[in-house]
Order: sequence, then C-alpha cells, then structure tokens
Amino acid sequence: MGERRSLTEGSVFHNIVRFSLPFLFSYFLQTLYGMADLFIIGQYNGADVISAVSVGSQVMHMLTVMLVGLAMGTTVMIGRHVGAREEEKISRTIGNTIFLFLIIALALMGLLQLLIRPILTVLSTPAEAVDQARIYLVICFLGIPFITAYNVISAIFRGLGDSRSPMYFVAAACLINIVLDYVFIGAMDLHAAGAALGTVVSQAMSVLFALIAIRRRQLGIHVRKQDLRPDRAVIRSLLSIGAPICAQDGLIQISFLVITAIANRRGVDVAAAVGIVEKIISFLFLVPSAMLSTVSAIAAQNIGAGQQERAERTLRYGALIAFTVGVIFGIIFQFAARPVISLFTAGKDPQVIELGSQYIRTYVWDCALAGIHFTFSGFFSACGRSMISFIHNIIAIVTLRIPLAWLASVYFPATLWQMGIAPPAGSLLSALICIGVYLHLKKKGTLVR
Repeated sequence: MGERRSLTEGSVFHNIVRFSLPFLFSYFLQTLYGMADLFIIGQYNGADVISAVSVGSQVMHMLTVMLVGLAMGTTVMIGRHVGAREEEKISRTIGNTIFLFLIIALALMGLLQLLIRPILTVLSTPAEAVDQARIYLVICFLGIPFITAYNVISAIFRGLGDSRSPMYFVAAACLINIVLDYVFIGAMDLHAAGAALGTVVSQAMSVLFALIAIRRRQLGIHVRKQDLRPDRAVIRSLLSIGAPICAQDGLIQISFLVITAIANRRGVDVAAAVGIVEKIISFLFLVPSAMLSTVSAIAAQNIGAGQQERAERTLRYGALIAFTVGVIFGIIFQFAARPVISLFTAGKDPQVIELGSQYIRTYVWDCALAGIHFTFSGFFSACGRSMISFIHNIIAIVTLRIPLAWLASVYFPATLWQMGIAPPAGSLLSALICIGVYLHLKKKGTLVR
C-alpha cells in the first residue's frame, strides 16, 4: 500500500487493466453501500420505505459523484507532476487540495441541511415516503465530511499511480456497512434511519483506516505546513480541471433526478421500480466510471512526461473496453431483468417487478454508450480540456435526455419501456460530439492545453 507507480512505461493495455481493476472493485464496493441499503430495506419494509431510501440515496449518489468529479483535478495535477518528476509541486497540490476540500465539505454539510425539504419537494417524493426520506438525508448530510475525506484521499493515491490502497480502505468499510444495516434495519427496526446510520458510520471507518495507513506507511511525499496555505495558482488549476467534470457529473445526476421526479408523479410503485433500476444502473456504470478515472490518471502521467501518443492509445483502449462491457450488460439484461428486479422486493411486489423489468431493458444500453463519452471525458480532463465534457452533457440533457423522458411519461403512461430510451439517446449524442471534437482538435494539433 502507498506505492507510487509510473504509468508511462510498459504496455498501455496492461497498465489500463492493472490500474482499473482495483479502481473498479473500489467503485463496486462503494456502490454496495447504496445497493445493500436498498436490498436489506426491501427484506424488512414495504414500497414506502424502499421509495424513501431510493430517493435519498440518489441524492447522496449525486453528491458523491460530484465530489469525485471535483477531485479529478487533484488526480490529474498530481499525475502530471509525477510524470514530469516535479516533487515540490506534488506536495503543494496535495496541501491545497486538503485546504480546498475542507472548506467545501463544511459548507455543504451546513447548506444541505437547510435544503432537505425543498429537495424532496423538487423530486416529487411520494407523500408516503417523505418523512422517512427526510430522516435519511438529515443523517447522511451530517456524514458529508467523511465522504469528502475518503474521495480526496483516493484522488491523491490515484494521481500517484496507486489504485489499490483506496480499494483496501473501502473494502473493510463495506463489510461494516452490511453488518450495520442488518443490525439497524433488521434487528433494531430503524427503517430509513438505520440505512443512513450504517452508511455514515462505515464511511467514517473508511477514512479512519486511510489515515492510519498514511501515518504508518511512506508515500514518497512530504506535505509541509506551507503546502497547506492557499495558493491561488494551484487552486485555480485544481478547479479548472475538476469543476467542469463536477458540473458534468452533476448535470447527468440531475437529469436522473428529473427523470425520477417525473416517475414519482406516477405513484409509489413506479417510484420504487425506478429507484431499484437506478441502483442497478449505478452498479453497471462502475465500468464507465472506472475507465474515466483510469484514463485520466494514466493519460495525465503520460502527458506530463511528454508522451501524448501513449495518452491517446490509452483513450482508444479505454473506450473499447467500456463499450464492449456495456454491450455485454445490455444483452444479459434482456433475459435477466425480472429475476434481478425481484431480488430487491423479495418477490412481494409484482407490479414493481414488471415496471422495473420494462425500464431496465432499454435503459441498460446507456452503459455501452456512456462508456464512450465517459472515457473521452477522462482523456479531455487529462489534456486540460474538461469544459468539453461539460458542454456536450448540457446539450445531450437539454435536447434529448429530459425531453424524451417527459414525452414517454405523457404518451406511454402504462409502461416504463419507452422512458428507458431517454438516457441512452442522450449518451449517443454525447459520444458523437466527443468523437467529433477529438478528431477536430487532433487535426489542429491542439489536444493538450
């Protein structure tokens, strides 16, 4: 643990696999937090509590994804400095990251507590689920500093070329979360509050494990007190890369939440079905998400070392891997939709199972298409062009993703099959824009800023 690794040598494909697998497993374990909550809630409670936890956990997933996107600036900047062997700049980047994210975490914790009721209103949370969803969010928002700390520590390690250490931290915490869910939800019958408590306590444990490991092991870097002082140039660089990725991920999640709000107006069964499918999709999206971060880290080191051709090869391999895996998922869920959805209701809600099965059979193709534009987003961030990702996502969301979901709810009120077409349609447009912009910039010789 704590080993710095050069990603500028050897086989590009092997580097991607070696770096992405621990990353993928880390994302898998993080996703298990929400999925375990929803699965265990479904064993002990009805559609009202399932709906409450699904709405609340979607809000927390959105927040986490945005923090990960913002921390991408740290991964890329450290990666570039590692590639260029600039030790002092690595330490300064880490110090300013700590300063910046401490302020962000405290501000979010306080502000979001004041916005819980408006959030639930905007999401059209079913009346039966409002109280449980509010309790869930109160507790989870108090845990924001732990979420932030874990993701910042992970971003630092990945910038150093180490994707294994974050996996170890979250693995232990995930096991704790599952045990606590059964204690709080099953034995103590705390409903949504139990799910939230299990999540927050386990996240705090992952941060504790990370801090203990950092203290005991050498990372090959030394952060001094002066590195913690805010440096405008460093913070500007961190935000110029991370903020557009954060906004991009936020927009994608907002579009999911808007779609959820559209679905919630159709009743508690539809709300529960959509919530379950969103959890499954967030699990399947581990591959595109892991590839985005993998490509950004590897490409950043290679760009820092002046090896742009290797960075572009990383992009091509990453996009091919993510797209192929997404196609495999799409085929599997044409046959496995119903039994998978049934797992989350213990077979007790046939209407939820039917609606969820319809929704996921079309929605699942988003994994393949998003795999392409997620990978390009990682590459563009390594090139210092994160704004491209922000722009193409706005276009896709405004022109296709949300309008198609709304039209489907209006013209096909008895089924969710058509609504599931909206996300992959948006991702297809994003992928086409990314490919076009990449070819244009490559032709002009201005890929890297």
